[in-house]
Amino acid sequence: MPARQTNITLGTAGHIDHGKTALIKCLTGCDTDRLEAEKQRGMSIELGFAPCAIADLEVGIVDVPGHENFIKTMVAGASGMDGVILVVAADDSVMPQTREHLEILTLLAVRHGLVAVTKIDRVERDHLQIVLSEVREFVKETFLDGTPILPLSNATGEGFGAFYDALAGLVRSMKPKPVDGVFRLPIERAFSLKGYGTVVSGIPVSGSARTGDEIVLLPQNLPGRIKAIQVYNRTSEAARAGQCAALNVRHWDHSLIKRGNVVTVPGYFSPEQWLICELRLLPHDKLFLTNAARIKFHTGTSELPATVYLMQGDRIQAGEQGFVQVKLSIPLIAGPGDRFIIRTLSPVQTVGGGTIIEAVPRRLKRNLPGIHQDLRERAAAVGQDERRVEHCVRKAEALAVTELDLAFCAKVPLNRVRDILAGLIAEDKVVDLAGGLYMHRETRDRTSQRILSSVAEYHRTAPESPGPAFEQLRQACNLDKSLLEGLLIILKQQGKLVERSHRLALPEYRETFSDQDRRLLDAIEALFTEKLFQPPAPEELSNKTGASREKVDRILRILVEHERLVPVAENLLFHRQAVDRARQTLVSFIGEQGKLESVRFKYLLDTTRKFAIPLLDYFDRTGVTVRVGNTRYLRG
Repeated sequence: MPARQTNITLGTAGHIDHGKTALIKCLTGCDTDRLEAEKQRGMSIELGFAPCAIADLEVGIVDVPGHENFIKTMVAGASGMDGVILVVAADDSVMPQTREHLEILTLLAVRHGLVAVTKIDRVERDHLQIVLSEVREFVKETFLDGTPILPLSNATGEGFGAFYDALAGLVRSMKPKPVDGVFRLPIERAFSLKGYGTVVSGIPVSGSARTGDEIVLLPQNLPGRIKAIQVYNRTSEAARAGQCAALNVRHWDHSLIKRGNVVTVPGYFSPEQWLICELRLLPHDKLFLTNAARIKFHTGTSELPATVYLMQGDRIQAGEQGFVQVKLSIPLIAGPGDRFIIRTLSPVQTVGGGTIIEAVPRRLKRNLPGIHQDLRERAAAVGQDERRVEHCVRKAEALAVTELDLAFCAKVPLNRVRDILAGLIAEDKVVDLAGGLYMHRETRDRTSQRILSSVAEYHRTAPESPGPAFEQLRQACNLDKSLLEGLLIILKQQGKLVERSHRLALPEYRETFSDQDRRLLDAIEALFTEKLFQPPAPEELSNKTGASREKVDRILRILVEHERLVPVAENLLFHRQAVDRARQTLVSFIGEQGKLESVRFKYLLDTTRKFAIPLLDYFDRTGVTVRVGNTRYLRG
């Protein structure tokens, strides 16, 4: 019976020709050197993968090249490791790539492992003890400090039993990766199999995918569907984070797929050229990094030229840590919490690494007020879904976001976003606005105060008006329509705003008029009520009241705002009484006769076509009637 598969991936690390590939062959029976060039040269060039049964569990093992020329390949393999077997040859002891590999593993946050001292059949016992002491000193104060250091021979098998037992204990102590995130697989290799089509392989960094799932290849943005899955070279229904997996997607062209491309779920990731990162330099003597330094940037299975911009100061010293922005030569796919390595261009050496906080569409200004506090908040939210979702709501550029916006911003599955939002709403940290929008409480309070201040300012400048109309307030506050609608509902519920005559006002506000305005207003309104269906034009009003055209227009605007006059057509106002009576006459007549010929309406109102037809058109627009030719019917 095969061992139970678990989503844990181990890996080798160490100097070239220290026996990494031979150790995996002893452990698994698999030769991970699959290329002819590797077999001819006796040197690993590409990553090798093998399934490995440890006690009752089956894990994956990645074999990495040990030569300094293939560090980028080593980083691609190490990025998927949960634990490492650091290999040191007894006849060589600690060598340059042993040191660099351990530094890379540390920067990539690998926290589990052990040390295998190989080729003990080639040295005397006294020499072996010296090497073991050197190795013990080498790993001191690293994540391998205190872990087993196991001498063995790949050739004779001596010490292999103790090594296997220690490895089994290591695997049992490790927790499999969580699989509740958004599925994402950085591609290590793409190839075509006869009868199957394209296969892409690698180690998913998050989530899980099942046969039949819809996926997308980025940055090509090619949609696809998983036809079949293999995990550890066995057919499987699912591929989970931390497993060596191969996905069969038939219609993709494998020749267009490169190492560093990413398979993920549609709707969550987009290629970006700017990354916000937290960088730590290695504590090497005389090591430093200046602002705008050109480097090689490694993350996942990608290696790209890039430029590092410091968020503070002009230089970061050896052993120091700080926030940086990285501009990549081309956009790539990265998520919060991804680890990265940077290497200098000349001489080529690993100098640091750290955590990607966020991929962003543009550069941030480092002197922006509050930027450093914002970066600390972003960094603290990495790896914590609740904090990240809340941060995305709080920092939304549009002030409010949808569930889909949040899933994309936080890189959290949509169902998980909904659960988190429900909790944040219950804690009064997030507000559920109408129309599927969500706003942070702090943003709501700040924006609500802006709305109230705008209404108060309108009252101050137009004391005779009942208040601003919705569109006036929206333009004054520069807010999206749906956003303002949602906030107005809250402000009305809180009793901070009231609506009168389709206008918005502070509850305590009352309109005020000067005596002169009041007299002119009453006079103009009386002229409209004298002849309800032959309303006066502004010029007539000016002549009859003796007021200037400017004052007449102002009073007309006030009467419209108070809904005592109704704009029926352009430059044509009717008193509210006239509109109500005309509507009643129209509805009554059609109710009795079934329809109304347009020409008849002027006789019903005792007016002229000049005024009757605009009224009929107004009732069409407002949903009272429907026009068919020159005949009106009641709508509905």
